Amino acid sequence: MTAPGSLSEFLSTQHSVICIALTRVRGSSPRNEGTEMFVAPGALWGTIGGGQLEFMAINAARDMLRDGVLHQDLDVPLGPEIGQCCGGRVEMKLTRMRASDKWAATERATQRDEALPHVYVMGAGHVGRALANQFQHLPVRCILVDTRPEEVELCTANVETRVSAIPETDIWGAPAGSAFIVLTHDHGLDFLLTSAALERQDTAYVGMIGSATKRVKLRNWAHKHCDGQSIEHLKCPIGASGSRDKRPSVIATFVVAEVMAELTSETAATAPTGANQAPLRGHHHDRKGRSA
Repeated sequence: MTAPGSLSEFLSTQHSVICIALTRVRGSSPRNEGTEMFVAPGALWGTIGGGQLEFMAINAARDMLRDGVLHQDLDVPLGPEIGQCCGGRVEMKLTRMRASDKWAATERATQRDEALPHVYVMGAGHVGRALANQFQHLPVRCILVDTRPEEVELCTANVETRVSAIPETDIWGAPAGSAFIVLTHDHGLDFLLTSAALERQDTAYVGMIGSATKRVKLRNWAHKHCDGQSIEHLKCPIGASGSRDKRPSVIATFVVAEVMAELTSETAATAPTGANQAPLRGHHHDRKGRSA
């Protein structure tokens, strides 16, 4: 059985559910302490890392559902005896969920969604749309921004889209810790937006599509027009990997990996994301180009 897309949908459509929570992790393990997954008789939502550990937990949860057991604790060494070689040890708490437990789990999921890092893709051309196609599957809030409604309309990814007459305002209004990928149809606009992102000094990532030559041109432009602004922390070229493949999907793959490495690193920005930023009137539109 295929589970619904969101935890809220899953919990609202499944009467009997066991919550599996990792309560303690020692050494190496597939997931971190606090990770949860949810097991119903014929459906699953989430993962605690797969492999034999997850298989054992699911079986234990379904045995609980069958036998009417309310609570169970498991302590599992991740070694050869269960066919895993992580070498760590995981303690799990399995709990049959009451209505109040489902509400609390939904609230936790909502808070996690609101705290997701924002990734602004500034430009809805071929590479911008390829980026959106990949970011839609990752734990980020992706916002695709362009001045051209006809390009935004071509985006089929499940991400937020904005037709913005002055895209600098999207950068200025973004929450701290955001990532900005600049790849518009115009080099002059690229320079303006990149400069606006660098000026913030509270970003997790700023990248601009282009070459080493374009980077030098931006450096000279910023020195002349932006009071000597430094571009030291700018990624340009973006997704530099040594690959000669110029297909948008390939470029996007390397860029997404680069951005996610920054967002999930030990030193990633931890400032609040402010997920409820209000759009500026007259500039933002919804996915179909209507005024928001």
